Amino acid sequence: MPTGLTENAGWEIGVSRTLSADVGEVWALLTSPEGLALWLGGLDTLPTEPGEGYTTADGGTGELRSRHERERVRLTWRPPGGEESTVQVTVSRAGEGRTLLRFHQERLRDAGERNRQRAHWRSVVDALQRALAG
Repeated sequence: MPTGLTENAGWEIGVSRTLSADVGEVWALLTSPEGLALWLGGLDTLPTEPGEGYTTADGGTGELRSRHERERVRLTWRPPGGEESTVQVTVSRAGEGRTLLRFHQERLRDAGERNRQRAHWRSVVDALQRALAG
C-alpha cells in the first residue's frame, strides 16, 4: 500500500512540530480568532459542542466532532469548492515550556491532495510558530 493510504480512512497526512511555548499558550493561539484564521479560516470562535457546525469567512464549512480543552479538537472540514475531510489538531507537553503540535487530516481524495495538504499544514505550522514568537 502506498505511503499515506490507509484501509479505513483513505489518504491521510500528518504534520507535527515541537514549539517553544507551553501547552496553554499554544492552545490559546489555536482557538483564538488570530489562530483560527491561520489553520481553519476566518472564524471568531471554534465550536464547543459535538455536532455544532461552523462556516469560515471564506466559505469553508464543517462540524465539530470532539473537543478536549488544551488537548485536541477533531472536526470535519470542507474548504470552498473542495471535498470534506476530517482534521484533528492535538497539543501535548514536550518538556519544560515546549509543546508538540500535530495536525492530522484523513479522508483525502488522492495522493496529489495528500501532497498539497502536507505543504498546507507545514505552512500553517510555520505561521503559528511565527505568531507565538511574537
